[in-house]
Amino acid sequence: MATYTVLVTGGSGFVGSHVILKLIAAGHQVRTTVRNLTREAEVRSTLAAAGADAGDRLSFVAADLEKDAGWAEAAAGCDYVHHVASPFPPAQPKDENELIRPAREGTLRVLRAARDARVKRVVVTSSFAAIGYGHGQSDTPYTEQDWTDPDGPAVQPYMKSKTLAERAAWEFVGREGNGMELAVVNPVAIFGPALGGDLSTSVFLVQSMLEGKMPGTPRLYLGVVDVRDVADLHLRAMTDPAAAGERFLAVAGEAMSLHEIAMILRTRMGEAAAKAPRRELPDWLVRLLAVFVPLAREAVPRLGIRASASNEKARRLLDWQPRSREEAILASGESLVALGLIER
Repeated sequence: MATYTVLVTGGSGFVGSHVILKLIAAGHQVRTTVRNLTREAEVRSTLAAAGADAGDRLSFVAADLEKDAGWAEAAAGCDYVHHVASPFPPAQPKDENELIRPAREGTLRVLRAARDARVKRVVVTSSFAAIGYGHGQSDTPYTEQDWTDPDGPAVQPYMKSKTLAERAAWEFVGREGNGMELAVVNPVAIFGPALGGDLSTSVFLVQSMLEGKMPGTPRLYLGVVDVRDVADLHLRAMTDPAAAGERFLAVAGEAMSLHEIAMILRTRMGEAAAKAPRRELPDWLVRLLAVFVPLAREAVPRLGIRASASNEKARRLLDWQPRSREEAILASGESLVALGLIER
């Protein structure tokens, strides 16, 4: 099997670290960006604990999505790039440009550097947030043909940032790519095993449930996918000829309610999940809480909306076979307990 030099942006993050694990296991030479090189030891330690003996097959470059410095050096000599880094805060900022600017401009910085370095293909981590929002309730599953309406109802800054960043990526490659290929992975909510304290928003949700910080669950629905399967889809999209110029939804099945997620934790994790919420909150109570609680306020526009997505394209073109939703959720909870990341 051929091996390559591959850049992964945001290697200290939840998805980025799992992509690095897959690349190292496949024998590739990996370079990753971090905003500050002081994080190198931490990232190496996290990967080593997960079983990756990276050694000199992993190197680090300092680069920030909001600055030009470092990106040319990061991309130099690389065959492929996985652009994973993107801001995703637990709470939405007051100014949407705090998310939109680094997401869009950062993506363009990475693409310019990759083009100038004659990279063959860039795989961008976008999101279901760029596909399935702004349309209200849909009775049919979303596909890669769909796009979020940035000006539609209930579209929050994160969703808008991912939509505008991905649009900009396709436009750039079509206009200025000089033959460089683009593939995009659009995951739903990403669960699966935490490797350290840098958690995805979805795993943070599981953490909150296990710590008893949610008295009940609002009537919200999420698509579920395991981070290991997202990383696997990235590697398939990196080299498969069928992936060039395509988007791929990463989703394991039908959307699940937060109540269903909490019940999986309670029934499968026993005492470790004794504090997970038992009841689903009525919509009127969530609306009342929204007056005082910012997170409840963000939930209100999405109450009761079940947005499902199809993984048919990834299965058909790339032979992608994701784990079950239950396995992804349990892997999150069990890893949090194993790492000592649950406050008692």
